[in-house]
Amino acid sequence: MKLRKKLLWGLVALGAAGLLAWTLMPAPVSVSAVEVKSGAFVESVDEEGRTRLRDSFTVSAPISGYLQRVALEVGDEVAQGQVVFRMEPHPAPALDARSMEQARENLSAARSRLEAARADLETQQAEATFADAEFERYRHLRERELISATEMDRVRSVRDRQRAAVRAAENGVDVARFEVESARAFLDIASGQRPDADQPVLEVRTPSAGLVLTRHRCCEGAIAAGDPVIEVGHLDDLEVQVDLLSMDAVRVRRDMRVYITGWGGDETLAARVRRVEPAGFTKVSALGVDEQRVPVIIDFDDVEGVAEWLGVGFRVEAEFLLWEGDEVIQIPTSALFRSEGRWAVFVVQDGRAALRRVETGRRSGMVTQILEGLKPGEVVVTHPGDRVRDGVRVSPELRGG
Repeated sequence: MKLRKKLLWGLVALGAAGLLAWTLMPAPVSVSAVEVKSGAFVESVDEEGRTRLRDSFTVSAPISGYLQRVALEVGDEVAQGQVVFRMEPHPAPALDARSMEQARENLSAARSRLEAARADLETQQAEATFADAEFERYRHLRERELISATEMDRVRSVRDRQRAAVRAAENGVDVARFEVESARAFLDIASGQRPDADQPVLEVRTPSAGLVLTRHRCCEGAIAAGDPVIEVGHLDDLEVQVDLLSMDAVRVRRDMRVYITGWGGDETLAARVRRVEPAGFTKVSALGVDEQRVPVIIDFDDVEGVAEWLGVGFRVEAEFLLWEGDEVIQIPTSALFRSEGRWAVFVVQDGRAALRRVETGRRSGMVTQILEGLKPGEVVVTHPGDRVRDGVRVSPELRGG
């Protein structure tokens, strides 16, 4: 009896110790996990871009003058050599009250000089008539040799001088008349208004056919030489400029495939890289960080079809296909971490996390290529926290890669 009782109490103590050990044992760490996959892998760079025209033409005012109202509107088609706007001379500036009164007095003085010139002309004409009659009388006397040749020459000289005086008086009348017209014209336009008379008009034509992209000026008014009026271009020259980080731009090559999305439609537009510009620039990011950017120019494969939807200055998203591969082992980038200077992951084996070092390859967004260390079908922990250690029991929750 005593032996049986001791055995019973021993079993109870052993069970209690086991129960206590099970109670004190840490619970499995709940982790999210994914299955290692092998499939198609695309390494790409995504960046925002803007559409633009390869060639556009800004039609500016060739000289200073007065711009007439521009009838063309944005989106209107124009032919090569078509008149796009017209210019005329500047209207005269308006005068103040004092200058206006001086202009009136100048006109009155010019009219008085005209009347004086006409009176002088009449006097000279009368003197010339008398000189002609005097010359005729002396000529008859000379024919009968009643006067000397010297006297005849004197009378002829008087006649010729008088005729010259008449011509001078006529020119004086013309000069006075021009002064009156000039003073009247100055007074007529002194209010600053454009004259009703026909003015010389300069017609400015477009050097290229296309659409009116921008109308810098629409209303009439004074314009300086070189000021832009309209911009003309053709949507068949539509292209995309994407400013890539310099570290990404060095991996982009001519004729590389590009997919255009995010432009507002459901379709993905195909394009190719035409040029990576050799000079970069500094751009401040939204976080205030200086970034070195390089412009990359992209051509659409079907620019005519694209022109039906897109215009100049439209926002798009460009995906540059840097590398493509089939049957590539890949995992989420969030599963990777650094361990002793190398990349590593936690692999779920028999309910425990096993530390395994891997060799990574290319990256594309949230996915990384694995060159060595993993096989398709294995399960790795994503977003491993501080509680995950090598050999720790885990409770994985499988998610789609």
